[in-house]
Amino acid sequence: MNLVTLLQPPRVVLGNGCAPQCADYLAQRGVRRVLLVSSTPVRPTLGPVRDALRTANLTILNTEPVDCEPTCAMFEQMLVAARGENIEAILGVGGGSVIDVAKLLAAVTRGTQTVAEVFGCNLLAGRALPLVCLPTTSGTGAEVSPNAILLDEATALKKGVVSPHLVPDAAFIDPLLTLTVPPSVTAATGLDALTHCIEAFANQFSHPAVDLYALQGIRLIAAHLERAVHNGQDLEARAALALGSFYGGLCLGPVNTGAVHALSYPLGGRFHIAHGVANALLLPHVIRFNTLAAPERYAGVALALGVPPAGSAAATAERGVEFIARLSRRCGVPQTLSEIKIARDAIPSLAQAAMQVTRLLKNNLRPVAEADAVAIYEASF
Repeated sequence: MNLVTLLQPPRVVLGNGCAPQCADYLAQRGVRRVLLVSSTPVRPTLGPVRDALRTANLTILNTEPVDCEPTCAMFEQMLVAARGENIEAILGVGGGSVIDVAKLLAAVTRGTQTVAEVFGCNLLAGRALPLVCLPTTSGTGAEVSPNAILLDEATALKKGVVSPHLVPDAAFIDPLLTLTVPPSVTAATGLDALTHCIEAFANQFSHPAVDLYALQGIRLIAAHLERAVHNGQDLEARAALALGSFYGGLCLGPVNTGAVHALSYPLGGRFHIAHGVANALLLPHVIRFNTLAAPERYAGVALALGVPPAGSAAATAERGVEFIARLSRRCGVPQTLSEIKIARDAIPSLAQAAMQVTRLLKNNLRPVAEADAVAIYEASF
């Protein structure tokens, strides 16, 4: 059995309509001035949360909206603004980018470290500000993970901060907050969550305690994603995706992801391809590459996806790959690099960049050399 450390928020509240309860939680912590981090599309949906915060006599201060994947420069500007206020707590309400910014602001606003100094694992000195997160998409699971990602413009590569200090104090996971998410975002974020679960289950550091989350996340997302994409008001499907994303987030701290995420980072950093789209596009090809090393593990993924077993573990795994590709197509997600306007001559530099993401590549079940990365990108073209 591999060694595993489970890092989770002390309080997780799940269920329809739970979002406004964050106000009472913050008030009970004795805070009065709360910095709200959100995005332009989310802000009009926050009436009940704002009302609850005001009823609890909390003062709400707003950051600039986080409307794209955050860069280091964007974060530094927000950090300067936050340090100019007497902030007593951080409330992040939004998708993964919003929550990542909220987590990092909570960690460094009252400290002396710069964000450049904390990229990597366990480099944060601490976190002085209480942190509460409410996800509005069912994708990253950032509301329960110890990870945060920013785009480093200098290298055109996404960089991660991983630390126990980034685990929020509380997460309120309210499926009602996801009802207005458009189909394309529902699809991309759902496939991102599915990738988290698959890469955590098929991983050098997989663990029985985490497998439970990963497999149930796979089951929930596979069975409900298409429904939510085609009918955003399907409450049952939205709740299942919220739970599946939550399970995926619980996998990120103890086990994390592998080659799919490592190879997707350059697509986001250099070409600004949505993270979930990049993952969905690469996932079938990475599984095919990895199946040679762990056919039984990927057969387990396939069975959790709901496909019937075939004559061998490898054949069952291939059925799983076909299911994933079919699900992605039905949800309207691009299937090839050429479809998202990536030129073939970009592949060598993409592979070089992916090789820098060693913190994830080390988790992959099969070693990935630069030539392997080139071959995977070529298969995705």
